[in-house]
Amino acid sequence: MTQVFFYHNAASRIVTAAALLGKACHQGRAVLVYAPDEALAEALDRQLWVAPPTGFIPHVFAESPLAAETPIVITADTAVTEQNERLLNLSEEVPPAFSRFASVIEVVGRQEDERQSARARVKFYKDRGYAIQYFDLAEKSS
Repeated sequence: MTQVFFYHNAASRIVTAAALLGKACHQGRAVLVYAPDEALAEALDRQLWVAPPTGFIPHVFAESPLAAETPIVITADTAVTEQNERLLNLSEEVPPAFSRFASVIEVVGRQEDERQSARARVKFYKDRGYAIQYFDLAEKSS
């Protein structure tokens, strides 16, 4: 069954997502990033080019001919790839076909609208029997 992880109280969803993607990449793990909002996808793309300051997190958009051999793929359509290890959701909705992935990672900011949509996703997952692990990012910054 798919494991679900919620990282909440992120000061910046983009910075937090980039950090999580960097960690996954360093561990040799592939991640599909579901970002149907084009502006959000482009912001993540920019962040992955500059963070960490002395490095680069290899990533492409799903339309790239290098998508099959790149560990981090950003897309607005979860069906574009057969990768099924990890899905990082940057949407305010439950991603389509999430259950085919071994794990789903949700990043939630501090804005009330983000928190409300995250609560709805938590309820969705719980109602279907998925176990959820929570990570409070506010505790780490204290």
